[in-house]
Amino acid sequence: MKLKKQVTVCGAAIFCVAVFSLYLMLDRVQHDPTRHQSGGNFPRSQISVLQNRIEHLEQLLEENHEIISHIKDSVLELTAYAKGQPAVPHHTPNGSWLLPPEGRPSFLSVSPQDCQFALGGKGQSPDLQMMAVYSLLPFDNQDGGVWKQGFDITYEPNEWDTEPLQVFVVPHSHNDPGWIKTFDKYYYDQTQHILNSMVLKMQEDPRRRFIWSEISFFSKWWDNISTQKRAAVRRLVGNGQLEMVTGGWVMTDEANSHYFAMIDQLIEGHQWLEKNIGVTPRSGWAVDPFGYSSTMPYLLKRSNLTAMLIQRVHYAIKKHFAATQNLEFMWRQTWDTDASTDIFCHMMPFYSYDVPHTCGPDPKICCQFDFKRLPGGRINCPWKVPPRAINDANVAERAHLLLDQYRKKSKLYRSKVLLVPLGDDFRYDKPQEWDAQFLNYQRIFDFLNSQPNLHVQAQFGTLSDYFDALYKSLGIVPGMKPPGFPVLSGDFFSYADREDHYWTGYFTSRPFYKNLNRVLEAHLRGAEILFSLALAHARHTGADSRYPLSDYALLTNARRNLGLFQHHDAIAGTAKEAVAVDYGVRLLHSLTNLNHVIINAAQYLVLGDKDTYGRDAAAPFLSMDDTRPSQDSLPEKTVVKLDTSPRFLVVFNPLEQERLSMVPVLVDSSYVRVLSEEGQPLPAQLSPHWSSSTDVVPDVYQVSILARLPALGLRVLQLHRSPSGRPAPVSTRLYLQGRDLPLRKPQSAPIHVFPGSTDDFCLENQHLRACFSGRSGLLQSIRRAGEEREQKVSSEFLVYGTRSSKDKSGAYLFLPDGEAKPYAPKDPPVVRVMEGPLFSEVTTYYQHVQTVVRLYNVPGVEGLSLDVSCLVDIRDHVNKELALRFTTDIESDDTFFTDLNGFQIQPRRYQRKLPLQANFYPMPAMAYIQDTQSRLTLHTAQALGVSSLGSGQLEVILDRRLMQDDNRGLGQGLKDNKRTCNRFRLLLERRATSSKSSGFFSKLASMFKALGFPGTRTGSPEAQDSRPISFPSLLSHITSMHLNAEPLVMLVAQEKPVLPVLRSFVPLSSTLPCDFHILNLRTLQAEDDSLPSAEAALILHRKGFDCSLEAKNLGFNCTTSQGKLALGSLFQGLELGSLQPTSLTLMYPLGTASNSTNIHLDPMEIATFRIRLG
Repeated sequence: MKLKKQVTVCGAAIFCVAVFSLYLMLDRVQHDPTRHQSGGNFPRSQISVLQNRIEHLEQLLEENHEIISHIKDSVLELTAYAKGQPAVPHHTPNGSWLLPPEGRPSFLSVSPQDCQFALGGKGQSPDLQMMAVYSLLPFDNQDGGVWKQGFDITYEPNEWDTEPLQVFVVPHSHNDPGWIKTFDKYYYDQTQHILNSMVLKMQEDPRRRFIWSEISFFSKWWDNISTQKRAAVRRLVGNGQLEMVTGGWVMTDEANSHYFAMIDQLIEGHQWLEKNIGVTPRSGWAVDPFGYSSTMPYLLKRSNLTAMLIQRVHYAIKKHFAATQNLEFMWRQTWDTDASTDIFCHMMPFYSYDVPHTCGPDPKICCQFDFKRLPGGRINCPWKVPPRAINDANVAERAHLLLDQYRKKSKLYRSKVLLVPLGDDFRYDKPQEWDAQFLNYQRIFDFLNSQPNLHVQAQFGTLSDYFDALYKSLGIVPGMKPPGFPVLSGDFFSYADREDHYWTGYFTSRPFYKNLNRVLEAHLRGAEILFSLALAHARHTGADSRYPLSDYALLTNARRNLGLFQHHDAIAGTAKEAVAVDYGVRLLHSLTNLNHVIINAAQYLVLGDKDTYGRDAAAPFLSMDDTRPSQDSLPEKTVVKLDTSPRFLVVFNPLEQERLSMVPVLVDSSYVRVLSEEGQPLPAQLSPHWSSSTDVVPDVYQVSILARLPALGLRVLQLHRSPSGRPAPVSTRLYLQGRDLPLRKPQSAPIHVFPGSTDDFCLENQHLRACFSGRSGLLQSIRRAGEEREQKVSSEFLVYGTRSSKDKSGAYLFLPDGEAKPYAPKDPPVVRVMEGPLFSEVTTYYQHVQTVVRLYNVPGVEGLSLDVSCLVDIRDHVNKELALRFTTDIESDDTFFTDLNGFQIQPRRYQRKLPLQANFYPMPAMAYIQDTQSRLTLHTAQALGVSSLGSGQLEVILDRRLMQDDNRGLGQGLKDNKRTCNRFRLLLERRATSSKSSGFFSKLASMFKALGFPGTRTGSPEAQDSRPISFPSLLSHITSMHLNAEPLVMLVAQEKPVLPVLRSFVPLSSTLPCDFHILNLRTLQAEDDSLPSAEAALILHRKGFDCSLEAKNLGFNCTTSQGKLALGSLFQGLELGSLQPTSLTLMYPLGTASNSTNIHLDPMEIATFRIRLG
């Protein structure tokens, strides 16, 4: 009774606070000075003001019926729980399963101001919006003459009389960290010789310049050179002859990479440069990624770079931008209203970054100035006119010929400063090439500079030399917006280099490794956080001498291997087969190492008595519950052997939010009880373990435990062998579709066979009802709880072939032979339906793909979407690509949305004027379609190619097997396919409308508009294409996190004679706002780079989200705080010794370190803090 009273009082207090908050908000709106300045229409007299307030307060009380009812529901749930409801699922009389009420009802409290962000700001629209550019262009591919993809360029000879042309020739060598050869082979065969020659040859003439970008290669070389050579390198960097551009570990792929890994490889490179050379990169250089994401300019800008260069952009866009002199622009993020994300970007205009396509529009002429191709060498000019060595007799004629190209190229830009790259893949690997290029060009420069009537100044330069000269000519400092230059927003996918050759195949190529990459990424983030917390706690108690600091070297190795795989020929799936194996071995090696780091940290953190901490490499205290036997294997779960003494599990939650999740474990007995650390029984479900569609593995069972896991914490669970009882079993139905297949199962397995039935069937939980075809086993429709209408969401498998002409699909290119055809396997599928108290699932076995669609019957996030996995094996396919298409009755027309790097959402439009393959885009994390009523989001755990080829459709390419090269230099097809598990979540959300059934958030959005908040826009969010901006909902963000950061399960060794006391570890003392994401807590290196320092980088991301989609039953207390966060008290049991805001990669302090530990982040911003925990 006493608890009931407390609950009632608590509910009433929350209600009062909500009402009072609304009143204060109205008061703030009323007195907002900006509102009056923007033409607010509230009367100024006191009576009118009072009348208005009363009217609006009444309106708000009515509008907030939903949030009040939510509080009421929470109070009722809590009251019910207090009455002592059972803690495990139980059957109701009608035979369905009922879950107990949640012990901690969830509460959703989103600050109204936090909803305003997704509605758009009052910032100025960009001059160039890439979706609009695509709609504008004809893509007619007309022959442009010598510049085949462009047009004739003309100029008047006197155009440079008043302001001479400044030419910066930038020597470079593009070194792929793996492509045709492995990383190590490239290093030993070529890269080390390039860098050794660079040190020697650059010192011969102070006018020489060179740029370098790949720190992965540079650091390996650095480790192998003498102290004297290192000093020479530092001198070359110091005097401006050698520039480190971008400074990342690799030149990252921008389509498939996740923003965690993009940032991590950038930090790894920048930290290495700062420690070893003492240099901070100023300019970005990305000549070879196959299309460009707008995430990269944001990351470079936040790393304090002031300019960047890109090259591989669709040839039609290059032509258009060249014709309008828009090849240089300020690149701005779509959500940015104050130009704070602007970075200056230079787009190269021609086909390639090689010498024939960089001096000017005519490759036949430019090739004559690539002096590596002098007669007698190993390569020549395809245009049949070779270069000629420069001498006194020919210098005038040669210089005039080259100057003509420079002038024509210059006409495509707005300034009289010209950038001319001079290099190609693995160039300058022999001293002879250094001499040929530098000596011949210097003779040309000397001649041009000695002729005042030519009005040209030519020299070697670095990338930043060019940008600095450009800024100086415009009278601005680096980073400022140049007057008269356009602002651009959007991205540069998808890329075509010629004809209809779209580079959209690599969005899916080698999906096995794309998935393994994300597994490693999740483990690295988890290991970084656990290591940092364990080390801080050890230091706090003075026990750091006993902690294995050598684990830091394993972390460094994993950072570098993950970074290496972000290279644009690695994660892209576009390297030779042997190179792909080399990458796989590195990824698996690091995954194994990270498991050691996680196990050591987890052991320390869960020990009740830290003095008992010790490591035995031969018999570790903890072990991971899954293993990968080889680099191309899927993970295999360990079977836990139960006996009379309890077996303990330690479960790590890598999310910064508490979660209620299923924890699956394989055991050797069906008689198992699951207890919490305190000995309380936990809900669990027992399922048979299948080895095929009809074979049950004897004496192996899956027990799925429903456990509440603390944020970033470790939960201790117990497994007991219990003759007296076992978890609730599942019931299983098998649809054999008339096939005569023997069922091999133990007698005790609860399996029912329905050989002839083709009736459709449904699975249901308290939130969703999903219906399936009995014949195909595939999804047909979804209905949300409380709604009468079924939403059509049907799935089907399709197959794309490739062309019969000479140009065929390969690792890079997607060149289909028309529209996809239905997948037609030899035999009908076997469909297995398994229903249980905690989850039910439909498993469908086809010849080349096995799908599992699972519906969790649990409170919170897990139960609000469908878990979908596809185990794909197309190793017997020839020139085929397997696709999964969802068809709905959502009226999405030609618009769909894909994410960029898991960081932001980019609206897309299906372009009917372009071929089918041009309409595919990368999907690293999610894609969705929507109309005024609904949004359907496909979340993914691995990067794949996605499109919407018709209204209401969403389609993803699962795997591709191609027998030939696509003529882009690889020299191989894609024939090394693996059995690959692609994992997804399918989330159907209701968009709140103005009707009675609408949600609180859309009403809140309408209220903002009605109150005339400055900067809000009218119309339903994202309905208009004029606003190319969109955001996931909070539920969608959290669903993505659940999919990509699964709980990690560790087993306590059985053999320990006396088990020490284990305690769950709860690191956070308060709940993080649910729009904040701890991207990383990365311990920084000490002077000895194999050891950790006392400092760590805390990287936070505040996510932008759409409030107009309903958010109920999240299962945890989701609150937002207008971007405010108190870091000082965040980590339980630890003190925050120092807090220094820095640039993204820690190269620059931002402001002075203050005593305040309260921080603020704007939506979408990523911020790095140098902290000291202990």
